[in-house]
Amino acid sequence: MKQLIAGFIAGWFCLTGLHVRAANTHPALLLDAATARPGDTVFAAVRLRMDPGWHTYWKNPGGPGIATKVDWTLPAGVIAGELQWPPPEKLVPEKTGADGKVIPGQLDYEWTTYVYHDEVILLAPLKFESGVKPGTLELKASVSWQECKGACLLGKQDVTATIQIGGESKPSPETELIAAAKKKLPNSAVGLNARAWWEKPASGDTRPILLEWSGPAQVDQVDFFPEASEQFEVQSQTETIPAAPGTIRLRKQIKKLEGDWPKTISGELILKAAGKLQSFAVKLPIPDLPGAKPSAPAAAAVQSLWRMLLYAFIGGLILNIMPCVLPVIALKILAFVSQSKEAPGRVRKLGLVYAAGVLVSFLALAALVLGVKAAGHQAGWGMQFSNPQFIVILTALVTLVALNLFGLFEVTLSGRVMGAAGDLASQHGASGAFFNGVLATILATPCTAPFLGAALGFAFAQSAAVIVLMFLTIGLGLAAPYVVLSWHPAWLKFLPQPGAWMEKFKIAMGFPMLATAVWLFSLAATFYGDRTWWLGVFLVFLGAAAWMFGEFFQRGRRRRGLALALTVVVLMIGYAWAVEANLRWRSPNVSSGAGESIPHAPEGYAWRRWSPEAVTQARAEGRPVIVDFTARWCQTCNISVKPALETKPVIAKLQQLKAVALLADYTRFPPAISEVLTNFNRNGVPLVLVYPADASKPPLVLPEPLPFPVPYTPVLLEALNQAGP
Repeated sequence: MKQLIAGFIAGWFCLTGLHVRAANTHPALLLDAATARPGDTVFAAVRLRMDPGWHTYWKNPGGPGIATKVDWTLPAGVIAGELQWPPPEKLVPEKTGADGKVIPGQLDYEWTTYVYHDEVILLAPLKFESGVKPGTLELKASVSWQECKGACLLGKQDVTATIQIGGESKPSPETELIAAAKKKLPNSAVGLNARAWWEKPASGDTRPILLEWSGPAQVDQVDFFPEASEQFEVQSQTETIPAAPGTIRLRKQIKKLEGDWPKTISGELILKAAGKLQSFAVKLPIPDLPGAKPSAPAAAAVQSLWRMLLYAFIGGLILNIMPCVLPVIALKILAFVSQSKEAPGRVRKLGLVYAAGVLVSFLALAALVLGVKAAGHQAGWGMQFSNPQFIVILTALVTLVALNLFGLFEVTLSGRVMGAAGDLASQHGASGAFFNGVLATILATPCTAPFLGAALGFAFAQSAAVIVLMFLTIGLGLAAPYVVLSWHPAWLKFLPQPGAWMEKFKIAMGFPMLATAVWLFSLAATFYGDRTWWLGVFLVFLGAAAWMFGEFFQRGRRRRGLALALTVVVLMIGYAWAVEANLRWRSPNVSSGAGESIPHAPEGYAWRRWSPEAVTQARAEGRPVIVDFTARWCQTCNISVKPALETKPVIAKLQQLKAVALLADYTRFPPAISEVLTNFNRNGVPLVLVYPADASKPPLVLPEPLPFPVPYTPVLLEALNQAGP
C-alpha cells in the first residue's frame, strides 16, 4: 500500500511540476579535457548546484523521490558510458501523528530517501572513436531532476559543452574539479571479503539478510545503500550486528515484490571512520539456504586465527595481575624464594609442573565449554561462577587454603584428603606447584582482560580444535612468566634470601586468601539470600575441624586416632546441619529477573534492568542509551567499570543527555545476555555499550578496562559525548 501511495505522490509531482519552472537546481556540463585525440576517453561531469535547503535524488531515490536522469545527444563517433554516482545522504524523516504533527525522536523508515544537498557531480566516460574527425564538437545532454524542500518540483534543462579534437590531449580548467569528483565515487570492493547470506527463512514476503565485510575496528557509521529493483525492495532500516574484530556485519530486511527471492544483491557498502566517508560498490551472490554463509578466503581465516592466538597469549599474561590471582602469585614468589638454593634442574622442573597445572586446568575449562555447547546451551568465560554449588565448594576450598597459610594445620603428602587442598597451595614441591597452577586458573576466570575478550569471542564461535587451542594459548600466557623465571634463576637475585621471614610472609598471605574467601561468600548470597549465613556456620565448623586436625592429630602425641575421629565428626555435623539441612545448597533461590530493583547497580543515577525491548524503546524516543553488562562475580566490572560509572563527571553527563542507563546482570548466566555477548564477539563480562541518540547509528563498543583501578572515566565520557544529539 505504501508503494502505491508513493507512486501516486510521485505522479502528482510530475503532473504539477510541468507547470512550475524548477529554478532551485542549476545544472552544467563540464569536461576534464579541452582537447582530445581520436581514441581518447574523456570524463564528462553533470554538475547540479542546489539552493540552500533543496535536494535532488540518487539513482535509487527511495520513498516518493525521482532519480536524476541524463539523456545524451552526441556527435557520431562519441559514445557515453554508464552514469557514475557518488554516495548520497540517507534522509529518514520523522514520523507524524494522526494530527499531522511531527513526533520528535521517532523516525519513519518507510519514507527514507537517498539525496544530495548543495552540489553533486555525476560523471560519465565519453569514448571518442578513432574515426572521429578533427575539429570542434558540441556535446549536449538533457538533464531532468526532482528537487524538494517541503514541496517538490520537477526540473529539466539542456546543457552543452564543446571539445576540440586534434593531435594532442590538453586539460580543461575543470580537470582538477573532476579529478576530485572521481575520488568521491565508490571504491572497488576487492580485498574486502564482502559476503551476503540469508539469515533465516522468510516470514511472509519479508526475509532478513546479513551483509559482512572487512573494516576497521572502530567505525562511526556503517550502512548499505541498495540499488533499485522491480522484483524486491531492500528496506532502509539497518541493524549493526556484532562480528569478529576487523569485521563489519549488517542486517537488512528484503521485501519481495514479485518472482523468486533474489540470487544477488547490489549496492554500496557505506563506511565512515575517523571522520572519513568511504563507499564500496558491490554485487554479491546470495546462497540459497538460510544461514549458508559464504566461506571467507583461507588466507584471511588463517590471519585472523594467528591474530587471535596472539591476543589470547597477551590476555593470559595480563591475567597474572588480576586482583583475584594476586594471592596465588604471592605464594609463587614465596616458592621461588624457597627454591633459590636448590639445583637449577629442580627449579626448572617445578616451573614446568606449575605450567602443567595451568594447562590441565584450561583443558578442563575447554572440555566444559565444548560439553555445554554440545548440549545446545550458551557457553561463556567464567560460567562456572553462575553455579551456586561451585561457589560453595570453592569458598570452602579457599578458606582451607587460608587456614593452612595461618598454620592451623600442616599436611604432608601422605596426609588425608581433609587438608590436602590447603596444604598443596603452600608446599614448594611438585604437588604444590601443580596445585598453584590449578588454583591460579580457577581464580582468574571471574576476570577478563584487554585482548582476552576479543580472543574468547573469536574462539567460542569456532570449531572444537580451535577452542582447545585458544584455551591452551591463554594458559601459556598465564604460566609463561613463571616458566621463564624458573629457567633463568639469575633473574631472581632481587628477591631476599630464604629465612625466618618466609614463615611470617606465608601467614601474611593468608589474609588476602581469606579476603578471597569472604568475596566468594558474598557471591553465595546472590543464590541463597538470607540462607547464606548457614554457609558461614559451616565455615566455622570447617575451621574448627582444621584446627583439631592440625593440633591434635598432626602435632599431638597421644590419642591421635580419637582426634582424627572427632575431626571427621565435627566436619560431618557441620556439613549435615549447616549445608544440607539449612543452607539447602542443592536448592538455590530462583530469580525471576523481573522488576526494576538491581542491588548492585552503580549509584548516583537511575539504572533500569536491561532488556532488548528497553533499548528499542529508548532509541525510538531519541535518547542515548548506556548498557553495562556486568556480574557480581566479575572483579574487573566492580573494580574498574562500576566506580567509573559512579563518578560525578559521568553522572553529570548522563543527566545532561537524559540518557537511559540499563544494567544487564550476568551473575546467573542468563541465556539472553549470553546471546548478546556472543553477538558482540564477547563471551564474558564486562562489556559496555553506548547507543547514540541517532537511532540509525550503531552502538559504540567501549574497550575492555584494565584489571586494576585505572581511569576509565575518560573512556566513558568520550563515548557519551559521541552519543549525544
